Amino acid sequence: MTTAVTEEEQKDSTTRWQLRLYVAGHTTKSAAAFANLHKICDEYLKGRYRLEVIDLLRQPQLAAGDQILAVPTLVRNLPLPLRKILGDLSNTERVLVGLDLRPAAEKE
Repeated sequence: MTTAVTEEEQKDSTTRWQLRLYVAGHTTKSAAAFANLHKICDEYLKGRYRLEVIDLLRQPQLAAGDQILAVPTLVRNLPLPLRKILGDLSNTERVLVGLDLRPAAEKE
């Protein structure tokens, strides 16, 4: 007998998150997106995430794989479903909602 795993169970404290941040060079927005994402990950995903930063000025061919049309763009590959967030990630609440990630107190 198999047991279905709910999305909530999938995102528990043992879940490993795979994130990709697409940027275009060392612009102000790219730096802000990286700093904001780093702060969010340290607070909400400490030790449970892998972040890959992809500079599309150096590797433009990688934009096609995740269908990137604008930068900066954050892509959450795992846990499923795939999610994308555009912009400098300065609105923490918007990023948390976009990643489907909230503090335990807000889940109740």
